[in-house]
Amino acid sequence: MFPETLEEGIEIPSTQFDTAQPTAVQRLTEPSQMLKHAVVNLINYQDDADLATRAIPELIKLLNDEDQVVVSQAAMMVHQLSKKEASRHAIMNSPQMVAALVHAISNSNDLETTKGAVGTLHNLSHHRQGLLAIFKSGGIPALVKLLSSPVESVLFYAITTLHNLLLHQEGSKMAVRLAGGLQKMVLLLGRNNVKFLAIVTDCLQILAYGNQESKLIILASQGPVELVRIMRSYDYEKLLWCTSRVLKVLSVCSSNKPAIVEAGGMQALAMHLGHPSQRLVQNCLWTLRNLSDAGTKVDGLESLLQSLVQLLASQDINVITCAAGVLSNLTCNNQRNKVTVCQVGGVEALVQTIVNAGDREEITEPAVCALRHLTSRHVESEMAQNAVRLNYGIQTIVNLLNPPSRWPLVKAVIGLIRNLALCQANHAPLREYGAIHLLVILLNRAFTDTQRRSVASSASAPGGGVGSGGGGGTYPDGVRMEEIVEGTVGALHILARESNNRALIRAQQVIRLAVSLLFNEIENIQRVAAGLLCELAQDKEGAETIEAEGATAPLTDLLHSRNEGVATYAAAVLFRMSEDKPHDYKKRLSLELTNSLFRADDHMNWNGGDLGMGPDLQTLYKH
Repeated sequence: MFPETLEEGIEIPSTQFDTAQPTAVQRLTEPSQMLKHAVVNLINYQDDADLATRAIPELIKLLNDEDQVVVSQAAMMVHQLSKKEASRHAIMNSPQMVAALVHAISNSNDLETTKGAVGTLHNLSHHRQGLLAIFKSGGIPALVKLLSSPVESVLFYAITTLHNLLLHQEGSKMAVRLAGGLQKMVLLLGRNNVKFLAIVTDCLQILAYGNQESKLIILASQGPVELVRIMRSYDYEKLLWCTSRVLKVLSVCSSNKPAIVEAGGMQALAMHLGHPSQRLVQNCLWTLRNLSDAGTKVDGLESLLQSLVQLLASQDINVITCAAGVLSNLTCNNQRNKVTVCQVGGVEALVQTIVNAGDREEITEPAVCALRHLTSRHVESEMAQNAVRLNYGIQTIVNLLNPPSRWPLVKAVIGLIRNLALCQANHAPLREYGAIHLLVILLNRAFTDTQRRSVASSASAPGGGVGSGGGGGTYPDGVRMEEIVEGTVGALHILARESNNRALIRAQQVIRLAVSLLFNEIENIQRVAAGLLCELAQDKEGAETIEAEGATAPLTDLLHSRNEGVATYAAAVLFRMSEDKPHDYKKRLSLELTNSLFRADDHMNWNGGDLGMGPDLQTLYKH
């Protein structure tokens, strides 16, 4: 086992009798050699530790010598010692030695000194004790200073040491910020070593996360432009992932967001949505979702929109949620994007997404909002309204009005149903699947709630004055019940264009409530209520019921409304109510209407138009 202990020239007798089987000694040879090496290593380890402990006081003196050649030699020796574990521990256990290394970095212009000292700090930074020693010795400002070095090895040692400090040493983030590290790191983004850039971008992400001041410093240093350039220029997955993480952090900053969009960030992120790395795709989607409300006016997003529609078929819930959210934001008030999404099969994909999502509201709400945008106010909207029906989406969408849907989703569904009702072919299926019944239930709930809040507000107001309509206070899931009232009445208004629907709405006792809404102080609620009554007044029974509910006085007052839509609808209802009245009554009404009805613009056709219909409701989806 230990042949080196025998004197030279002595033969080792064989113990082998059976050549087919190894002897016990032979079987022990390999384990015994491993044991021997371990013993030798332990001896050497102790030697290293003893050597370093004895040498450190002398090396500290040499590092502080006035002769730069001496300092250089000492730095290189310390660097060599730091490569071995035992001597490395001895170095990090000496605060004086670490301080001397930091001093050498800060005060020497000699390249070899700098390389040796920073290389040692790099080796120490792999240990928690070493990180603490560097931090306490003021190593961070010295390391930040080295980020301006033109030498690759020095830069690498400095950035990796800082990276380890940022990851594991408390207090390092603030120290790096105070030393001007952010500005230096952004300048380093112009280099082209992908592994180096991955470390730099990860440092930026650590520094920017949860710190608004850091985000603004990165912006002022032109960081967004450089980060977007990296996303366009490289294919190294770790670098792309780290860069997308920085952009995600910056994308929630109102100052950085437009800068990223202006630099072409949305297009650059879109380039990677088909990447095999799921973590990269997710970061790009989260960032796009945060940016997308600021990107509604951006051109050239066709490929992004197509990718998002394709991602709706993903098996990953997070991917689907983000894709639906971005589609919702990008199709809001942007006709070009609406047309693009319709042309690449977006309506069909969104309907299928809603059907598959079940009660996952994090998916259904943005998907419904996106459909609501696609079914209104653009050249392909009628095609989209038909496509929802042809892809068997109406029943699923109407069912979302039922519990357990929360109010934000209910509000979005109401808006979508209103748009679907613009298509005559959708009236029958909407009625058959119970849309009118459910809308009336929601209207009554919301109206009762607004009345209750108004009374409570009036009672609590100083002097018992009138409250602010909605009564203030908190609202369920951030949705005001006035919005539900306006939405449900608006949807019923469009549904009432069809005679069978009108009969059903009359039977649901909606007219009395609609007349009471004519007194509401919110103009949009007055408008939709007058619009609903205008449709219901087409039938004799409807006109008679409206009059019987005392609508004449409020409608006459509304003829003078500043809102032309309200005035026009009010005039239309009064005209229809007067059809069976005596000639004198009609003449007086005609004089009353002369100064009101024709104030409306020529294009405002009250007989079935969308008077005063506002822009798409914007619901922001962010990470």
